[in-house]
Amino acid sequence: MTDLLERDAVLRNLADCLEQAEHGHGQVVLLRGEAGIGKTAVVRRFAEERGGTGRARVLFGACDPLSAPRPLGPLMDIAALLDPPVAQALEAGLRRRTDPVGTFGGVLTSLGGQAGGQPTLLVIEDLNWADQATLDLVRFLARRIDRIPLLLLATYRDDEVGPTHPLAAVLGDLAAFAAVHRCTLEPLSCRAVTALTAAAGHPVDAHELFSNTRGNPFYVTEVLAARTPGIPTTVREAVLGRIARLPDRAREAAEAVAVIGPRATEPLIAAVSPDAATGLEECLAAGVLRPDGPVLCFRNELARRAVWESLPAYRRARLHGRVLAALRSGPVDPVDLAQLAFHAEQAGDEAAVAEYAPRAAAYAAALGSHREAAELYGRAVRNPAAAPPARRVELLEAQAYESYVTGNLPEAIGAWDEAVPLRHEQGDRRREAEDLRRLSHMHWLAVHATDAWRAGLDAVRVVEGEGATRELAWAYANLAQLACLGYDPAATADYAGKAAELGLGLGEPTLKTHSRVYEALVDVACRGQGWENLEDAWHAAMAEDGMADEACQIGAVACWTAALHHDLPRLDRLTVRTCAYCREHQVPTFLVVALGAAGLGMLHRGQWARAARKAGDVLDRNHQPLHRLLPLVTSALVKARRGEPGVWPLLDEALSYGEEADLFLAGPVWAARAEAAWLEGDDSLAVAEAEHGMKAITMDTDPWLVGAMLRWSRLAGGELSQTRAAEPYALEMAGQWRAAVRGWEELGCPYDAALAGLGGDVPAMRQALEAFRSLGARPAADRAWERLRAAGVKRTPYGKRASTRANPYSLTKREREVQRLLCEGLTNREIAVRLYITPKTAAHHVAAVLAKLGVHTREEAAIPLDDDVSR
Repeated sequence: MTDLLERDAVLRNLADCLEQAEHGHGQVVLLRGEAGIGKTAVVRRFAEERGGTGRARVLFGACDPLSAPRPLGPLMDIAALLDPPVAQALEAGLRRRTDPVGTFGGVLTSLGGQAGGQPTLLVIEDLNWADQATLDLVRFLARRIDRIPLLLLATYRDDEVGPTHPLAAVLGDLAAFAAVHRCTLEPLSCRAVTALTAAAGHPVDAHELFSNTRGNPFYVTEVLAARTPGIPTTVREAVLGRIARLPDRAREAAEAVAVIGPRATEPLIAAVSPDAATGLEECLAAGVLRPDGPVLCFRNELARRAVWESLPAYRRARLHGRVLAALRSGPVDPVDLAQLAFHAEQAGDEAAVAEYAPRAAAYAAALGSHREAAELYGRAVRNPAAAPPARRVELLEAQAYESYVTGNLPEAIGAWDEAVPLRHEQGDRRREAEDLRRLSHMHWLAVHATDAWRAGLDAVRVVEGEGATRELAWAYANLAQLACLGYDPAATADYAGKAAELGLGLGEPTLKTHSRVYEALVDVACRGQGWENLEDAWHAAMAEDGMADEACQIGAVACWTAALHHDLPRLDRLTVRTCAYCREHQVPTFLVVALGAAGLGMLHRGQWARAARKAGDVLDRNHQPLHRLLPLVTSALVKARRGEPGVWPLLDEALSYGEEADLFLAGPVWAARAEAAWLEGDDSLAVAEAEHGMKAITMDTDPWLVGAMLRWSRLAGGELSQTRAAEPYALEMAGQWRAAVRGWEELGCPYDAALAGLGGDVPAMRQALEAFRSLGARPAADRAWERLRAAGVKRTPYGKRASTRANPYSLTKREREVQRLLCEGLTNREIAVRLYITPKTAAHHVAAVLAKLGVHTREEAAIPLDDDVSR
């Protein structure tokens, strides 16, 4: 039996009413909600639960949307289950077409006369389609129901019950009865829609799905079941079937609103179609449309689109043309520019598109609505009237920039790629170089390193003969950035120096700041030193006018680098500052990169549950390679370290991004692949993966990346090169395991410390084994036992103790003791004294507790836990 999301309260209310009926105090429940809200699902679930347990006799009747409703249709559905005299009287009355009220007394007796006190659950579905006799029956039963063991559960579509609907009078009559209860089914929340989307494994954006369906369960489930773009056939048929029952003028009103869109006011509808305006009241009464302040709209976007798509193309274009004419008949409000551009395109009015789309795009961009601006510039570019080329290239450049700001790199690359030859044809070499520089940057963001270098070098080539121009200076600055991220200090210094020198002559100090940043960054990345210089330069960039994009990128790359260097306190500080700055300046691209780096930091800390959630959040919402790469590595390593399936598809996707020689991007992936192979016990594959990554290593490659690949090659039995590595790794390579363990512990990386301990003596390997167990790292624990067995240690059964299994957080007895001492606010040293252990061991236990509880700080772990199995 599947779960019904967010319906527990309704089911509890129904259960309470049935309990009252069991005691002889019958109840009426009017279950209301819009079409598709899930009334039938709730009723069926309740009936299955109560009827299946024998607590109630369940009877189902239904009203049908017939042009002439069946007299007493719901009652006739259950007639065979009533007392024979009552059933015979009903059938005879219907044959003679006599007043059925005379039989209602017998119906009441039959429904309330169950032997043994078993109540009856009578369900009448879709009371909004009932005939008058059925409505009279409901009145009759409601007045007398409190004396018999009967629960009458009637459903109806409240969006179809207007003031003149026959059911409206009945509802008014029932309002005074104490035994009558009203229950409304609300749409699903965004959280519930997100949960359904995740359970279905559907690639659709859950927030967009919620927005389009307004949480209507029918629409949500049908979209998820269809698994193809567009409106599902079931949804279209349901909407159009409802529209088909309306009079002609009401259908015209629905069609006019579908074409006008979200700003359909009554005067605008009348201007588009006077006949449609006369049908609005019928649309509202039928629930097809609803008022939303001064405008009229469909209940959700899918319903509007279904009606819009059902219109023949010629008729749709004609209606759009009428809307366009109505909107432009008076003064044009800038707020309406986007709507004018849309209707102009749908009407095929190229001149109007050329007039309104660029203006609407510029207005949207000025308001910070970059996604809308990119779409509007795209509309203008698609329009044949966007010629001549001088105008078209400006629109392409604007579209490219707005697409970049919103993170739509394919659109940005395509637009700048198209703009470059147009600038070349115009002979505008400076603008051509500027477009090439921006194209180069887009290619780097899309992890196309070769294309980024090609476009970047072309930008320099185009304007080298034009003198000391701003475009040449920024082209050099772009190459400095590419060289920095390619771990090339010499080229970085060369290009940065040229950019700064030109900037000085041009009176552009921003170029000096830009050059200073990348010289500092390459020093950090290649030599592991100069963080203070980098942060000073970054702060200077944030203070410069016009450097918001660069400052956001620098912050994100700094977060990435700090995560690779296991510099966790610095990573925390950089992430907070970068995310705040990116949000302030509306640059989501680098905000997501910083969040991905934060997830990797959680992995290093041993907070694997938090790391998996953080990485999962990024992967669920982002599709750009640069956004996904670190979260893919993080998710894969959490799975690999826990011994869970699904590791290699994540790592294969990560490896598909970028180029093998680009170690800034590929280095973390090769190291992760080597670790995953080692954890699976495949030493030859681990060595091969590490060596594959090491082929691209130079003397200037980030020593932290080098060290990671060397470690896995060493643990898997590979031959070690003399290539330099960062200190903790270098200590491992040199066999100085005590210093290596101490170094990793000081960095706050318990898993890495345990790995370093594998190179030590038997006590060190035992301690590593205990650390792996506390982290839930079963594959690493198995590898540790291999080494202990090789050292002559007899293996004991591996598994959690009974007390650990009984704890809902999988805390061992010792970890539970440590958690209680955290609640007292004790430090690691104080915990060690209290438990007669070393401070180092106490630190391991604290890290394990934080990881298992999925929290970040000691304060978050200091909470009372329900199951204290260690008492």
